[in-house]
Amino acid sequence: MDNAESYSEWRDIAQALDESQGLDYWRAIERSQLYDFATIRDRLDQMRELRNDGNGPGLLYVLNEGIHGNTAGIGNMALYGRARSGTKFLVEEYIEELVQCLRYVASDQLNNISLADKHEFLQRASHCVGRSALMLSGSGSLFYFHLGVVKALWEQDMLPPIMSGASGGALVSALVGTHTRDELTAIFQPEYIRFEVEKEAGILSRFSLFRSSPLSQKAIRDLFDRLIPDVSFHEAYQRTGLNINISVAPAERHQNSRLLNAVASPNVMIREALLASSAFPGVFPPVTLMARNQKGERQAFLPTRKWIDGSVSDDLPIRRVSRLYGVNHFIVSQTNPVALPFVEEEKVQRGWGIVRRAFRNTTREWLLAGTKLVAGPGSFRPGVAQLFRMTSSVLAQTYTGDINILPPNRFHNPLRLLSTRSTEEIMDMIQAGERATWPKIEAIRLQTRVSRELDRLLSELERSLVDRASASTNASTNASARRPPAAKPMSHMA
Repeated sequence: MDNAESYSEWRDIAQALDESQGLDYWRAIERSQLYDFATIRDRLDQMRELRNDGNGPGLLYVLNEGIHGNTAGIGNMALYGRARSGTKFLVEEYIEELVQCLRYVASDQLNNISLADKHEFLQRASHCVGRSALMLSGSGSLFYFHLGVVKALWEQDMLPPIMSGASGGALVSALVGTHTRDELTAIFQPEYIRFEVEKEAGILSRFSLFRSSPLSQKAIRDLFDRLIPDVSFHEAYQRTGLNINISVAPAERHQNSRLLNAVASPNVMIREALLASSAFPGVFPPVTLMARNQKGERQAFLPTRKWIDGSVSDDLPIRRVSRLYGVNHFIVSQTNPVALPFVEEEKVQRGWGIVRRAFRNTTREWLLAGTKLVAGPGSFRPGVAQLFRMTSSVLAQTYTGDINILPPNRFHNPLRLLSTRSTEEIMDMIQAGERATWPKIEAIRLQTRVSRELDRLLSELERSLVDRASASTNASTNASARRPPAAKPMSHMA
């Protein structure tokens, strides 16, 4: 499995290994303390019977009894950590039947419910189920791991329509969120990736921690100009349909960080947002954001404010993304070297895992307390104080989601974040990102299956409603054109 070259190869080996260890038998047994198997079996039988009988009103009633991502505990991550190739067959069967029922409700087969009522039901269902987002952490030169994660999800057609990134994660988010699917098909080809990697392999050699140079600034600007189209967040969304979010932190104290996107800051230009989110203090100067005004011209956005690396204050802006998009399920690719030693891949811990988590949490709290003391008013050097304030902010944040994808090496020297990487090292990082994602694919597929189907059905229904409204308007206009003119009053006739 460690040497697999593709997900299909990895999955075949995983299935064989599960069978050899009897885990296919575990998947077939419905009974488990990890979820309410009796409720899932009962609801599955009800939905299937009502759909087969064509009983639309009854089916809607059963669906309205409870449709969300964790019905009877099927969202419990422990269900997805036992077998490598999937979870309980009952859970998979239930999710697939739910999708078939939603398709039936939206289809022309169910003709005794209006299109508007179907749309209203699916909207409520989508609100209850929620949506998924992919969060890419700050990373420095480790951002190539994120590229592997995104590539693996994209190849399985499971890339969430909502992505957030800070620093290196912002670059990967912007790369994906500003290119069409056809363009991404070319970008993710191994030959193209290697060509780009070899072209940029030495760019980080121009950087030095705590020292900024015009040469390094120009290099990073040239890189962004070449990789990212000069578009605003709104223009990028119109082009790809992806909601990309970029975190930036204020350069001044007593200011709030921002999450830049097509909702809150539609006119902001993505290239400057990337420059700001990558402006690591001491290496790159703070950045003034740019926006496209009503005339289509570039102008400064909040010209009195400057912005720096978003991972300093809000590496994973989970609350903001939840509020903006109704997201309740987070897939996290975590490469922040300061956070990695203290995060756990899974929320559920057993045995010595509980002890390890307690030790890591305790160590993190002691380090957080120490950095706050050093960064206090009595600090003897402003530069050192700034470094420790940043470290304190990083340690105080939340760095995990519902599904967490971590690199195999959890310990990295933060001072080597901007060190030079060879072509082979970079290609290895991309491959590591893919391989770290493969064991999560089935959990992601199942946990996002319903929300992805609801997004598709709602999009189709909304197009149908628009077409129907347009046809009605055209019919009314044509009828008016065919109607004979009204007779003139007698007083106006000669």
